[in-house]
Amino acid sequence: MGITETAGESSARKTRRRAPSSIESLDADILCIIFSFLDLFDLVHCTVVCNSWLAVIKKLKLLQSSCRRMHQLGSTSLEQPREIDVEDFAMKHHKMALLRGRIEIERWEAHSHRFSQCRMKKGLLLTGVGDKVMRLWSLDSYKCMEEYSLPDAASLVDFDFDESKVKPPQVHSCVILTLVMDIVGLVGTRISIWRRSGQRSIFPSREGTIPKGLCMRYIDPEAVVGCEDGTARIFDMYSKTCSQIIRTHGGPITCLSLSDSQLFLSGSSLGRVTVSDPLLDQPVATLKSTITAGGIQTICFNQGSNLAFSGTTAGYVSCWDLRKMRRVWENRVSPNVVYSIQQLKNDTSVMVAGGIDGVLRFVDQKRGRVLSSCIMDDKVSTVLRRQSQVVVEKRRGKRVSQDVEIDKIERKTRPQISCIAMGMKKVVTAHSGKFISVWKFSHS
Repeated sequence: MGITETAGESSARKTRRRAPSSIESLDADILCIIFSFLDLFDLVHCTVVCNSWLAVIKKLKLLQSSCRRMHQLGSTSLEQPREIDVEDFAMKHHKMALLRGRIEIERWEAHSHRFSQCRMKKGLLLTGVGDKVMRLWSLDSYKCMEEYSLPDAASLVDFDFDESKVKPPQVHSCVILTLVMDIVGLVGTRISIWRRSGQRSIFPSREGTIPKGLCMRYIDPEAVVGCEDGTARIFDMYSKTCSQIIRTHGGPITCLSLSDSQLFLSGSSLGRVTVSDPLLDQPVATLKSTITAGGIQTICFNQGSNLAFSGTTAGYVSCWDLRKMRRVWENRVSPNVVYSIQQLKNDTSVMVAGGIDGVLRFVDQKRGRVLSSCIMDDKVSTVLRRQSQVVVEKRRGKRVSQDVEIDKIERKTRPQISCIAMGMKKVVTAHSGKFISVWKFSHS
């Protein structure tokens, strides 16, 4: 049974480096014991750490064994594939966990005041909007790693950080070096940048002032701000200047999504989505709904499939193919507002939607069908995380039937979902309250 190398793995192979001596000194037998406890995803991550780890994993055929176990779990057929595409198997495992796996939920009080937004990149979680601080959390320990204060007179409208600017911890002589990252925030009518040290810089007043910004997204080196007057303002983070102003809508811009190819999508309260190029002074295309589906509340773009998804105030989710600039499907997934939709990068099968009714819904990206709906169980236990000194609430998640009457389900088991972040077999939700929730999906 062979292993097919994907484009991502090829890139990882090119960047794989010689490990520090503290790692290379580990005996192969010890590594074998350690690796045997890991699942498929962790093993794939280990293959790109260093060449010596990759050699041990290949020699012991641990990836093949893990893939075989997964194949037996997900299929009743005795026939197994001759070759294994590791990334494809990982995504199938991820999908199976989301749709059929056991659900465990861990919640903790992330802020002393209500907040509504969260962003997750490479094991780090950033929370804020509503409180006077932003907080950066480790999703391993739930420890607050940094706190970023806001000016007394201004409120945080939106924030983002680019995953290409997040450098994972590096091990050198058994010392873990700190992460380097920039956080960009829309504070009142100004753009601000926070360094990992907590130091904040503000755009010059002439260049950084924005007329009532409502949303913002950032991919290095540019930040795009959606404004109440229907314009999108593009800021260069290095020169600290506004490089372009594009009128994308006749009404307020409520949400944005950026692509790696520099195109960006914007949704408006008028129910339209536009596709724009920062090099042009007008939208490339306008995507319209065929029904009265309400204003656009959230939007996301899947780089792998070139599909864009939007959620509306009326509970509809729509899908557009950006290669042909046409609608693929439109479906009402919720009876109420959809505040947030997300999908895992490179996953073209499932996305997650959440909104005012507090139900976490997994939706088929290709057809728009709701595949599974989840809420929290009302039984709560608490545990103190010693490393972070955070009191964590533990709950089970449960799946509900598609035809169940949502209003008859207790409200405490489905707190409003104001924002979603998605990881491998994991979903993080903010609830416009003080708590953050981490939903973990597993087969066992």
